[in-house]
Amino acid sequence: MTSVQSRNAAYTLALLIPAALMGGALIAQFVFGLPPCEMCWWQRYPHIAAIVMSLIAQMQRRTGGGDMLVMLAAVAIGISGLIGAFHAGVEYGWWEGITTCSSHKLGNDPLAAIMSAPVIRCDVAPWTLFGVSLAGYNFLISMAGAITVFRLLGRARRSAGGLQP
Repeated sequence: MTSVQSRNAAYTLALLIPAALMGGALIAQFVFGLPPCEMCWWQRYPHIAAIVMSLIAQMQRRTGGGDMLVMLAAVAIGISGLIGAFHAGVEYGWWEGITTCSSHKLGNDPLAAIMSAPVIRCDVAPWTLFGVSLAGYNFLISMAGAITVFRLLGRARRSAGGLQP
């Protein structure tokens, strides 16, 4: 793969990965009726940032000024993946969530605890495939995507003989 091909692939993936994951999240929400919990929203924000940065980088590609934005987009994609890993751990019961959207002990007033419980809980996976939740898939796809974008940009820079603008 040439330097130009590696760079083009990195730019394309930095846009397509978060766009596809956001598209999937919106389809799950609006077509299949799976509303997002608080931690689901946390995973969406870095993807939105990555899409914006990647679109700006696409406009700057011809001038060669978009590499830094693509790297930042890859960081944002990775951050969403890490949030997804944390969320999946909460769903699988590996650790307790830090938000109010997880179940808690009922305490002294069970009725008050039930009435104040959120409608969308973060500690229950509303959908799984092969035992992996949506948050788990976000982790897997986002981390693989972020690593791939970094590798492609690194390959492009090495093939070109050094750092480029």
